[in-house]
Parts: sequence; C-alpha cells; structure tokens
Amino acid sequence: MNSGFHQLAQLIEQLMFSPSRNAKLALLVEYFHTAPTQDRGYGLALLTGELPLDCVRASQLRKLVTTKVDEELFRLSYAYVGDLGETIALTWPQSEQASDAAATDFAQLILRIQSLTPLERFPFIDRTLDQLSETERWVFIKLLTGSSLRIGVSARLAKQGLAQAFSKKVDDIERIWSAFEPPYPALFEWLEGRTDEPELPDEVFFHPPMLAPPLDETELAQMTPADYAAEWKWDGIRVQLTGDGAGKVRLFSRSGDDISEAFPEIMGSFTSRAVVDAELLIRRESLEPVTSELPCVLPDVASFNDLQQRLNRKKVSSKLLVESPAMLCCYDLLFCNGDDLRELSWKERRTQLDAWHQQSGLDPLIYRISELLPFQDWNELRSLREQARAAEMEGVMLKCKDSSYLPGRPKGHWFKWKRDPLNIDTVMLYAQRGHGKRSSYYSDYTFGVWSENEEGTRELVPVGKAYSGFTDEELVKLDRWIRKNTTERYGASVRAVAPELVLEVIFDDLRVSDRHRSGVAMRFPRIHRIRWDKPVSEAGTITELCQIGGLK
Repeated sequence: MNSGFHQLAQLIEQLMFSPSRNAKLALLVEYFHTAPTQDRGYGLALLTGELPLDCVRASQLRKLVTTKVDEELFRLSYAYVGDLGETIALTWPQSEQASDAAATDFAQLILRIQSLTPLERFPFIDRTLDQLSETERWVFIKLLTGSSLRIGVSARLAKQGLAQAFSKKVDDIERIWSAFEPPYPALFEWLEGRTDEPELPDEVFFHPPMLAPPLDETELAQMTPADYAAEWKWDGIRVQLTGDGAGKVRLFSRSGDDISEAFPEIMGSFTSRAVVDAELLIRRESLEPVTSELPCVLPDVASFNDLQQRLNRKKVSSKLLVESPAMLCCYDLLFCNGDDLRELSWKERRTQLDAWHQQSGLDPLIYRISELLPFQDWNELRSLREQARAAEMEGVMLKCKDSSYLPGRPKGHWFKWKRDPLNIDTVMLYAQRGHGKRSSYYSDYTFGVWSENEEGTRELVPVGKAYSGFTDEELVKLDRWIRKNTTERYGASVRAVAPELVLEVIFDDLRVSDRHRSGVAMRFPRIHRIRWDKPVSEAGTITELCQIGGLK
C-alpha cells in the first residue's frame, strides 16, 4: 500500500504500544504535521470516533477469510488470538500481486469504500487485503466493521494532539468542533492560519464540561463548609442542552456526542437561548410518589434501568415516549441570552440559573432545578451522603461557591463524594477474552452466587460481569488458571470454568432483571479481591445479595 495509509497504520500501531500520554501526544503531533492534508482529516475522524464506516459484518469477513485459509486453522487461530481483525491480519496469505483497486492514500481509500456497491464490496476487500501488511490489514478491518480501535486515545487526547500541532488551545478547538464534519477542511484552514476563527453562536455548540474529581475525605479537614454548596449526585447521565432561542436545539452527552434525536420531548419544548448543564433522568407518572425525609428528592424519578431503555437509540417509539418520558435536572448555566457566564463564580451562576428557570416559561415537569442540600458541617453532609442509596442517588456533589466554570478537571473546585460500594463474595463461572492489549488474555469474568432450587439443592446463578479491579500480574495468573480449569468452550472467545475460584466483587447497586436467570443484575461491578484462599461453599447467596442490595 502507498505511504498515506501506511503512515496511518503505523501511527495506530505506535499509539497502541505507547503507554505514556506524552508519547502518544508526540506521535499525534508528528502525524498532523506530516500527513497529507485530506489524510489527516480522515485520520482525525477515525481517532475521535467520527468515521463509522461500519459496512461489513464480522460473519461476512469470517466467510471471506475461509476462502483463503483452512477453516479449522482459522478457528484455532481465532480461539488463540481472540480478536477477529487481528486473526485475519495474521492468517491472510500475503500476495505479491499489486491491486489496481487499492486507493493511493487513506482519504481515497475511504472514498472508495463509501462508493462501493454491494456487488463490488467483497472483491475489493479481497484484492485490498492481498496487498496490505499485517498492521494495515488490522486497521483496514477495523475500518470496515466500525469497531473500536482500543488504542488508549480518547477524542479529547486526539484534539489535544491537534492543538499542540498547530499551537492552539484545545478548549478553542472543542468550542467550535461541532461546526465541522470529516475530513474537516475548514477546521484545518483555521488551524493553519489561512482563515479567521469561525464566528459561531455559542448557544448551539458543545462546550467542554467542568468535571469533578473524587473527594479524598482527608481533604475535608482543610476545607471550610461555608465555602461550598452541596447537591445530590443524580443517578442519570450528564448532558448539555443548547438552544439559540429561534428553534435550533441540540442535546449533547458529556463526551460531546449529539443525542438530540433520541429525546424529542426535550428538543421540541426548549425555547430558551441558553446552554444548560444538567442530568438526564426518566420521569415515571405511574410511579407512586417517593415519601422520603431526605431533602431535595424528586418524587417521580425512575431508576437508571429505565433511562438505559432510552439510551443509544436513534429513534424512540411513541410507546416509550409515553411510558418513560425524559426530564432534565438542571444545575448550571453556561450561557444565557448571549451572555457567557462561565467566568462568573458558581454562586453568581446559580442565581442566574434560578432566575432563568423561573422566567423561562418551560414545562416544569421536564425542566427541574437541582436543589441545594442544607448542611452546617461535614458530619451533617456525611450523614446525608450515607443515605444516598436509600434515595437512589449516587452520592453528593460539592461545589466551591467562588469557582468559575473551568473546562477539564481543575482541582479544588468541584468534588464528587460517592456513596460507598456494596460487596459480596462470588464464584467465577465464565471467562471471555479481552480487547486490544488484552486480546490474548481471558480478562472479562462472569460470576455467580448460590441459589437454592425447588428441589432444595444449591446451584450457582450468574449475577454480574466485570473486567477491572485487578493488576496486570493478577491478570496473567487468572488467565493461566482459566486455561487449566476450562470445562467448556463457546465460540472462539468464551470459556466455562470449574466453579472453584472465589472473587470478592464490589458494585454500586443491584437491580431486578428479567434478562438474568438469577432475577437480578449488578451495576458497575468490579473485582475487589481474588480469594484464592476461600472455599466456594462460603461464597454469598442470592438471598444475601438481595439483602445487601436492598431488594426484597
């Protein structure tokens, strides 16, 4: 393949094996300086997740590769490697014959793929794979399937590399990012100084959010309670609602993804010229009002499980709109009627937020205000935080009253003080291969607890799956144990194991689930300790789990 696509594939490979953030930034800066103009635009789109070709299914690629490689050899190779793209890249036979279908650079490759008819697609893929190197094949397959690269580069890091390459502020790039589409020709014209910065109405674009680091409780001794305001940490997802007051409205996730189409009830009723920082929740009119002695609890908010039914949908059914209408709990105001409020203190912004909410005329069922928790000292706030689970909150938020709205995670301004996790001893039941650097290891574990069946005998039932909480050294040891204790195989990447290893698991919450045989599912489980020393007979039971999780 020519140098354009080779350069991108080489960048991807180097990023994958560079653990240092600074090393990754240096690689990105070099790429943006040296890549052909259109290539770097599509490369940027790939790195930021805005190049979803997704034109081929994995099953189709498996069928194609078996025309080149013995089917049993491929099955065994896939079972060992664990990643489809990597397995095809390694087993596809190298051809000396050049392909006239190959693009001359990365940009032309993308345009060629987009122009293919269904009849042309697989002959082109076949010929192109013939002439690529192993790394290029892997990147090519990721492009075709729309799979995540998993190379440790977030969209924010890619933009930081872009900012360093052109001596710009990453926040300036973030501020105007939503105005451009791949391959970003107008963006690069501005970056290179060939045009002025686009003049965009602030109200209809995504703005980098202010984030809160976890609170280290030892820090409270140096903090004065009167300097901080507190509110509940709502159990939804963070969003940014923007509107120009003339009918243009957009809703963004905290990472800047446009999720407007999935929430038409919010989009259609927002008439303000403003940018609002808020939590997206589900309102259930059928719910009985929550009676709670805790302050500032919204009585009709449904669980996070209900919100999940609305997430990751391009369109939502009329039935779901009626059964699970969305609402916003607003807690900050970034812009209002053309004024940028971000340099004001939190206290001043809060005053303007309250005034905006009262004067906006918006539906009060959809647009709520996150009320402030009353407290005099840290012990009083700690008591509220300890009751967060009963109120179905994630914990409490602390916000310095004098803090401006600062993008990123500035220290000392906002803190999240989450409730303590729950924990229980479980038994490993299944193991699955990981992705990226973990593709050769069994790193995703399904675990269960004891349940007594109708005959009075005990059996293990699955209650969750986790892939974090252990060290690299422990991963190697676990992988070795799993291979020695496999009882069944399911496809190329999943193994059942002998129920002989206890995992102490911590989790945030427990929910009723019709999709699990146990009837429950953990939320955000992770491995706390590997109990090599503990017999499985002493693992937890489903009754104990429900008691811990507050389910009857």
